Amino acid sequence: MPAPGPRPAPVIRALLLSIAQLGDRRVLTVFAKSLLVTAAAFVLLALGAWWLIDRWAGDWAGSGVLASVGAAAAAILGGWLLFRAVAVAVVGMFADEVVEVVEARHYPQALATARPVPFVRAARQGLRSAARAVAVNLLLLPPYLVLLATGVGAPMLFLAANGWLLGQDLGEMAAARHGPPAATRGWRRANRGSLFALGLAGTAALVVPGLNLLAPVLGAAMATHLFHRSRT
Repeated sequence: MPAPGPRPAPVIRALLLSIAQLGDRRVLTVFAKSLLVTAAAFVLLALGAWWLIDRWAGDWAGSGVLASVGAAAAAILGGWLLFRAVAVAVVGMFADEVVEVVEARHYPQALATARPVPFVRAARQGLRSAARAVAVNLLLLPPYLVLLATGVGAPMLFLAANGWLLGQDLGEMAAARHGPPAATRGWRRANRGSLFALGLAGTAALVVPGLNLLAPVLGAAMATHLFHRSRT
């Protein structure tokens, strides 16, 4: 049986439904919490860089300036390189709340039988997603560098690899309330085309300043619609 190809129509419907619910107070609460935790992660990164440089520089007269510059560079570079991984890890911790809000409005029958995802499982899911994203992109670093000469090859490979990963991660977050991991893996395999299209859209949004802040929460809501509509 041939593998199903990307199906953009379900993803577009999921996007429109998710955008319509962005004004929901509970969705905004999750967005605020995820944004605060993400910001705190990069603040800690900057403080850690400042402390390490300050310790390394010792009593040198310019150590304070060097440490401050290093902290700023760490925050900027870390935000550029690691934002996708950190944002998905953080939203993974709160994804169950997003899914519950979407189900309460659109899929009340599914909500009645759902099992809330424990915070420890959600955090583990998010951290695993982040680690996978970092590992895959490190492995693809040589091809990225080689494809830079083509102008478009490196961005296309980045979108394809990270789109696949993000789609699978969001699908896992959406389905976790409705069955054991083995069952959710089966659903993700059966809907890999739609999830890949979702992941491509989410990955593209994550590199757009401003939109990248909203993309993880919006992606979790879209994945919830894809999950339930694929089962009807």
